[in-house]
Amino acid sequence: MENKILEVITDAMLEKKGKNVVSLDLRPIGTAISDYFVVCNADSTTAVAAIADNILGRMQEKLGKKVLRMQGLENDFWIILDYGDVVVHVFLTEYRAFYRLEDLWADSPRKEYTDEPKPVEETSRVKTKASSKVRASARRISRREERAAEKASEK
Repeated sequence: MENKILEVITDAMLEKKGKNVVSLDLRPIGTAISDYFVVCNADSTTAVAAIADNILGRMQEKLGKKVLRMQGLENDFWIILDYGDVVVHVFLTEYRAFYRLEDLWADSPRKEYTDEPKPVEETSRVKTKASSKVRASARRISRREERAAEKASEK
């Protein structure tokens, strides 16, 4: 099942022109928070958001899996999608170069994905309204937190 999850995620990344797509098998390390990291980058925040939205849609469509937790939708510099055993990192290119996430897990087996994604039937495509709603919700929460911080600083 994990291979199918990795395949769906990496294909979704490649469909939206994700660059330097890599999976890290963290199982041999034993202390990792998940079994796999899947990492890619893009050159614009628009592309980062498109890749993350495509992953959300494809995982729901092909495997019926919803993301457990996600972070970074408010600015699209580094989006993290947590599917339990697999954690997805979609970086803006300069952020990936700065944080060098793969270097932190250099001991883990690494697989690079450079092939074109498999063709997709558009007839059964899940609409990404859910991911748009999540993004809007993240913005609302961020605004609420900003307002609460402003009120706290006024006191």
